[in-house]
Amino acid sequence: MFEQFKIPPELIPSDPRFGCGPSLVPMEFVKALYDKGPHLLGTSHRKPAVKKVVKSIQDGLRTYFKIPSDYSVVLGNGGATFLFDMIAVGMVEKKVTHFTCGEFSEKWFQASAQVPWITAEQISVAYGQGICAKDVSDADLICATLNETSTGVQLPELPKIHPGALLAIDATSGAGQVPCDISKVDCFFFSPQKVFASDGGLWIAILSPKALERVLRLAKAPAPRYIPQIMSWKEAIDNSDKNQTLNTPAIATLFFLNEQVKLMNSCGYERATEEAKMKASLLYGWAQEKNYLSVYVKEERFRSIAVACIDVDDKFPVDPLIKILEDRGIAYGIDGYRKLKRNQLRISLFHNIKLEDLRKLTKLISLAIESE
Repeated sequence: MFEQFKIPPELIPSDPRFGCGPSLVPMEFVKALYDKGPHLLGTSHRKPAVKKVVKSIQDGLRTYFKIPSDYSVVLGNGGATFLFDMIAVGMVEKKVTHFTCGEFSEKWFQASAQVPWITAEQISVAYGQGICAKDVSDADLICATLNETSTGVQLPELPKIHPGALLAIDATSGAGQVPCDISKVDCFFFSPQKVFASDGGLWIAILSPKALERVLRLAKAPAPRYIPQIMSWKEAIDNSDKNQTLNTPAIATLFFLNEQVKLMNSCGYERATEEAKMKASLLYGWAQEKNYLSVYVKEERFRSIAVACIDVDDKFPVDPLIKILEDRGIAYGIDGYRKLKRNQLRISLFHNIKLEDLRKLTKLISLAIESE
């Protein structure tokens, strides 16, 4: 199928990158790094040139998210998946409850379930369904995912939890454009290769005073709570307070993140959210308009404004079309999440992806299907 499909020049997007991660890094960032390279790349992360970039990231995130002044912005290496283990070994006192709705929230739960000195509880729904986190009276950590990247399910609200508990939110593919009041979260974390348009390998955790007290107290706990130094919250916090990371970071990742934070601050959180809603409206409206398409997430309040998952009628297998678009350099990364095994498109709505390019992509896909 689609072998003879001719792509109209007017429907070719200005940038082919529509994947849900790694994200679209603007080429002007790459050019800026090239110009800055001799004065930054190859520099120790303990030196002023790199520490200045880290401080700019921390200050920029404080401004963008309106982070309370007594919260800490902590950075480290390993990505959000690394934090799954780090949270389990160093932030849970006795019991953690995970609310799961897809591959990555499930992965976070599995990390907690491997730690022998804590109890890990899972409250889940089928993939494609949404879930609202709730208070659990005997849990001291409640975990929820702001935006489930694998299924395009979004958390519509934050739970109110009892005073002795902490709330942790994995915001990896939602941070920056999915609404979230960080002042109501104790550990808001993400890696920057999604909305924040950088490379992987870094994590950012925004910690409340309650979370800081908890992790520093548990760091002193006796055996059997063994915490490897690389997963030490104390070490991560101490280094972040000095605008650096515990071990050597990828400088390009930091540079791209800093450029994106500056770009998004020129727009503002509220405007970025409104732009994301416009993109989501375009994608979901398209899916509802065409009889061969449908929105994977049925309940509107759970539909993501960062990742849109669109099912396609089985009469039109999408893999051949995706391959043609990739081979011709027209669109990359629009295939559904591999483990779902659905005839599906998964399209990023991240900040740097233009609304007009999404409009061209939807028209192009419809033209290809309707030409068969």
